[in-house]
Amino acid sequence: MSLTPADDGFTLERRGDVLIFVPSPHLEEFDLSTAEELSAVLLGPIQELPMPMLIVDLEGVDFFGSSFLSLLLRCWKAVLVKGGQMVLAGVSPRARELLRITSLDIVWPLYANRSEALTALQSD
Repeated sequence: MSLTPADDGFTLERRGDVLIFVPSPHLEEFDLSTAEELSAVLLGPIQELPMPMLIVDLEGVDFFGSSFLSLLLRCWKAVLVKGGQMVLAGVSPRARELLRITSLDIVWPLYANRSEALTALQSD
């Protein structure tokens, strides 16, 4: 089930108790002025679930900056407060390096693709 249209720059799908956030491949152009709006769209469904499970599918994304990292941290905090789990899937080598430098690669489990992440969350 898609919650937001792809022409908004991202999609948010729900598979049972798992939310799948698929951002635009153009995250390098992510604008701080839209961060609040995007955050509200993402945090709403997270807050509705009793124990949210969130997959951030970065398969089409080569790199992202601090604005998007900030958005990920906000989502993670919202998931954590409710006892849920957030994972990343399809992380490019460049993005993986950024996550390593910021030590976020030890905070969020990284999976090769959405399918692996979905299997892992549904088996927990």
